Amino acid sequence: MTHDHDLVLRPTAAQTEAALAPPAGRNGGDLVVETLSGLGATTVFGLPGQHALGMFDALRRSSLRYVGLRVENNAGFAADAYGRITGEAAPLLLSTGPGALMSLAALQEAAAASAPVLAIGSQVPSAGLGGGRHGYLHELRDQQASFRDIVKSVHVVRTASQIPSAIAAAWESALTAPHGPVWVEIPQDVLLAATTLPVVTAMDATPDDVVPRPELTAVAAHLLSNATRPAIVAGGGVVRSDASGKLLALAEKLDAPVVTTFGGKGAFPWEHPLSLQSWLEDRHTTDFLESADVLLVVGSGLGELSSNYHTFAPRGRVIQIEADLGKLESNHPALGIHADARLALSALLETVSDREDPSAATSVRNVLEAVRARIDSQELTLEQRILASVREALPDDSPSFWDMTILAYWAWSAFDARRPNTMHSAQGAGGLGYGFPAALGAAAADPSRPVLAVSGDGGAMYSLAELATARQYGLPVTWLIVDDGGYGILREYMTDAFGEATATELARPDFVALAESFGVPAVRTSPESLSEDLAKAFARPGPSVVVLPALLRMFAPTHL
Repeated sequence: MTHDHDLVLRPTAAQTEAALAPPAGRNGGDLVVETLSGLGATTVFGLPGQHALGMFDALRRSSLRYVGLRVENNAGFAADAYGRITGEAAPLLLSTGPGALMSLAALQEAAAASAPVLAIGSQVPSAGLGGGRHGYLHELRDQQASFRDIVKSVHVVRTASQIPSAIAAAWESALTAPHGPVWVEIPQDVLLAATTLPVVTAMDATPDDVVPRPELTAVAAHLLSNATRPAIVAGGGVVRSDASGKLLALAEKLDAPVVTTFGGKGAFPWEHPLSLQSWLEDRHTTDFLESADVLLVVGSGLGELSSNYHTFAPRGRVIQIEADLGKLESNHPALGIHADARLALSALLETVSDREDPSAATSVRNVLEAVRARIDSQELTLEQRILASVREALPDDSPSFWDMTILAYWAWSAFDARRPNTMHSAQGAGGLGYGFPAALGAAAADPSRPVLAVSGDGGAMYSLAELATARQYGLPVTWLIVDDGGYGILREYMTDAFGEATATELARPDFVALAESFGVPAVRTSPESLSEDLAKAFARPGPSVVVLPALLRMFAPTHL
């Protein structure tokens, strides 16, 4: 009898000959880039450093395209966006110590947003490993320990022959649902040492599917089929698993209203009669979801932002589909189904019964009207006008990347993403500086369409160096900087909490002149001309900067 594990692909005569006589002049770095190519990577991000030079030298002997950013954290954000847009693991090449540590905030965002990033960092020479204090440049007592709390898995290489298998294992980990960042580290001397190992060819690191248990989907289908007031919360897992079509079909089969989380923007058509849109930070939406007798939560852990700051208290039965096992029932008791969103929704579609509820669309309309009335009562026409201008100018299929800034917080709730996987923000970990470098990563993934980045002036200061990157590679990113002279949302928070703000006012450059000094076209706009100026920027090849001086306000919260 022949078993699957007995089957071995036998090399051809040509492959055997090539393996016995590999090209001269290769080193451990070549094994890194050959493995990445063998896994299917085409683009790598990063920033060189002394211990990592073996990897970077090997790039010139490979077909990989290198996109180098000016700060490691920004390189991490670019890789994050590349992973979100393509669904592929995005290689991120880093150096030891300070270079590696500079990426931690970006890797935290990738972990929170389930973005597949394959970070490969160098290490001090092998003789310096083990926790001793040898005094090597960039030396840390335990570099991998700095990453363990953030990434999905850590892979340590000590010999050249370990490189292909370690990177393949990391690749599989990054792409196993839920996606996420992983860390590989390789000592300098291993990267630089000459090797006679055969050239790495095709590598198989296909992750296993996270399949729902049928007895759980059977119970879920029964509950949904017999519900009186079902509702659905669609999170980022729906977008990442490309399940928006399945979600639409299920919602229509059940006549169930759908609200998308901020990470799930675009998972459900914005203007659909069953769409509650994304007004999760509104008590009218919270009340409606609490009243559901069966609430299906797909691809969301119902965390702080998705639960109106943990004020959401469901009264009905909750069904939670989540690929991240740690998120199942982490905030609310539920029928927890550990599965990829697409596979679980497919199973439900096959087993639920059709429901007809003529009142569902009316209920949705009533909730949205109540939300709009609340917002309209606060005299926030400027903010709504600016957001509408951005939507008007941005092509439907263009991705947008939003930093942590007031206009982005508006967009979480009020922006129509129109297409799945086109609106992304740093709302996973909540760090500043995400928007512009992430947009560069998306443009590297698909330079055929313009990309939008949105920052405040405070967040923009984190990323100014990447204007050089944008210009160097001619990436089609339009960067909208809303300049209010400080950390606007913190100014609001502190004024509301303490009566006045401290440490929120900022000196900042002339952003237009600064962009032009990098050779990037820039314009100072106004609310009246914003849509036109953005449209012109999107139509222009290469990068552009649009600066909007404006003092925006947030709508009043409902969770306090």
